[in-house]
Amino acid sequence: MRADRLVSLVLLLRQRGRMTAGALARELEVSTRTVLRDIEALSAAGVPVYAERGRHGGFALLPGFRTELTGLNQDEALALLTAGSGRGDQVFGLGSALASAMRKVVDALPETHQAAASAAARRFLVEPDTDLLSRRPVAEEVSGTAMIEIRRAVLAGHRLRIHYAATGQAPQWRTVDPIGLVTVRDRGYLLATRAGADRTYRLSRVLAAEELPEPAQRPDAVDLDRVWRERCARFLSDGHIVVLVRVNPARREELLSTVVALRAAEPDSDGWLRLTVTFQDLRHAEWALWQLGTDAEALAPAALRTALRDRAAAIARRYAAS
Repeated sequence: MRADRLVSLVLLLRQRGRMTAGALARELEVSTRTVLRDIEALSAAGVPVYAERGRHGGFALLPGFRTELTGLNQDEALALLTAGSGRGDQVFGLGSALASAMRKVVDALPETHQAAASAAARRFLVEPDTDLLSRRPVAEEVSGTAMIEIRRAVLAGHRLRIHYAATGQAPQWRTVDPIGLVTVRDRGYLLATRAGADRTYRLSRVLAAEELPEPAQRPDAVDLDRVWRERCARFLSDGHIVVLVRVNPARREELLSTVVALRAAEPDSDGWLRLTVTFQDLRHAEWALWQLGTDAEALAPAALRTALRDRAAAIARRYAAS
């Protein structure tokens, strides 16, 4: 909404001082032309914003200007709540709302605390773009317009139409009753029912969505954590295999990037980790553990140990012959 954007613009100028139109446009995720129109609207409304020309110019507020603009809207409050549980604000399309909410939180602090809070925040870095091995996390792309419709339907308790691309199938429109949204390892899921049956949809596979006016068929209260655990249990018991494996701690994340789920983890006596993980099938488990070479050892099931031993023996015979 434009009103929220105007508030954010004023707060940015108050907290950062002089800013160029380009910098404001990047922060607010709009065009430079939109920023210039917003500046004109603020000036017409009596907000003392002025332009400074020259190489280091930009827009600024008159010193000492202060007004009460810190009320959070619904998306901003929701972004603050989801931000406490990882990167849910990004997965659920609330990143810009979170930035706006945080500006309002800082602005609500006493002036004597604002500089200290901003300086302290610069001492924390959460989820950078690369890890120590220079690997970029693989973030799933979620349609912004679809996410808005999904979020509205979930919160309003309305039915939802989604254009969904299931694995190996052509995209189809489906009408569902949304229950809630879940984020796990930067992947977002919509929990819903369809014709009374439980359904779980990957948000990155939703190509389009439309909130419908009729109410969703769902209970008034929900224990989303319990619902997610139950669905995970059903999913893991459906044709998957459970593997007990020892792994070098340095390769832990590499292994976990290939599994369906991690069920348990504990340190082993020699400093390695003993993990209980789930794979799609025996072939999937064999492929994943083979990638780790001698940095992993399958302990169970016996069929997996046999498959890895036979593969290693075949490789040894091939190179011995040459």
